[in-house]
Amino acid sequence: MRVFRDRAEAGALLAERVAHLDLADPVVLALPRGGVPVGRAVAERLGVALDVLVVRKIATERNPETAVGAVTAEGAPVIDPHLCRMAGADTVELARTAAAEQDEARRRVRAYRGGRPAPEVAGRDAVVVDDGLATGMSARAALLSLREDEPASLTLAVPVCAPDAARALGDVCDRVVCVHSPPDFRAVSLWYASFPQVDDDEVREVLERARG
Repeated sequence: MRVFRDRAEAGALLAERVAHLDLADPVVLALPRGGVPVGRAVAERLGVALDVLVVRKIATERNPETAVGAVTAEGAPVIDPHLCRMAGADTVELARTAAAEQDEARRRVRAYRGGRPAPEVAGRDAVVVDDGLATGMSARAALLSLREDEPASLTLAVPVCAPDAARALGDVCDRVVCVHSPPDFRAVSLWYASFPQVDDDEVREVLERARG
């Protein structure tokens, strides 16, 4: 079942797919934390800087592992009503959790970017990178956030994705680029031989090297 040795190999394979798009003026934004090592390979292949787009999942206390929505550092949260009903989430809990997760997203933006401004996206070909696509909630929140900056095009690039989730994102991006889209997807981690947690220090190190 394993397809990729690690995120570095997955990023290299994904980078070749993205390079074939011949984007005129790309900007690469990775979703921390796991998307950053993958995004590094894509940015290097395209010869551009790497930056981050921080997204936090929104879950319920009853089902902490299942995301019913997601939120970026700015803007309104994205919530899936169907998943909320299945999880038995109530409005008050969701609002409280969304606010807390947005605060955490803002903290991470400061931690990863420091005082640097966000990259210019308007009129450019934006590429959002993650290490995999499962439910698509984080990706949807990220893509909707970037849409407001009016990029010339918007691409989601992931090494492995759930086919249904990829198709469902067609209304918020121009294309989804995926190396492997297995019908028996189940979970992102299953397709990597090595899938360790990525911590904040590694994210900062990758970003600093990318800027250098």
